[in-house]
Amino acid sequence: MENTENIIPEEQPTSSDTTEAAAPLSELEQKSAELEALKAKHLYLVAEFENFKRRNAKERIELIQTAGKEVIQSLLDVMDDCDRAQKQLEASATDPALKEGLLLVFNKLRNTLQLRGLKAMETLHAEFNADLHEAITEIPAPSEALKGKILDEVIKGYYLNDKIIRHAKVVVGN
Repeated sequence: MENTENIIPEEQPTSSDTTEAAAPLSELEQKSAELEALKAKHLYLVAEFENFKRRNAKERIELIQTAGKEVIQSLLDVMDDCDRAQKQLEASATDPALKEGLLLVFNKLRNTLQLRGLKAMETLHAEFNADLHEAITEIPAPSEALKGKILDEVIKGYYLNDKIIRHAKVVVGN
């Protein structure tokens, strides 16, 4: 017969041992969940920062493009005077050298402003658009084709880098 006294029974885990083994596993899961949450937060912050940089760059470009807007708007009255003076010069019989000199100055002013992004609106015989034009009055259209179209331009409208800085004041046919 066998001697049972020398046999050492295998250790059976007690209930306290199983809770200690389960605790590190749940702690691992908890740390893993925290890590995932921190990764998501980090990605969100990186995306938000990229959006901020893009928005900031766009605003900076717009600011640079329209930095001289007030100065250019104040020069629009001078441009109107130049246009009226040019029409008078062409209609009068003044000295050709004087006429040429004044036209050079007027063209230089126009070209300088165009280089800064100023562009005149083309309005004559165009369809009336309330977003671009300001109707001063309506007159009977000379033909059926000109109804609802612009017949005369009282004050020119201008764009600065594709943004309206002054609406054209026009006469519309009805």
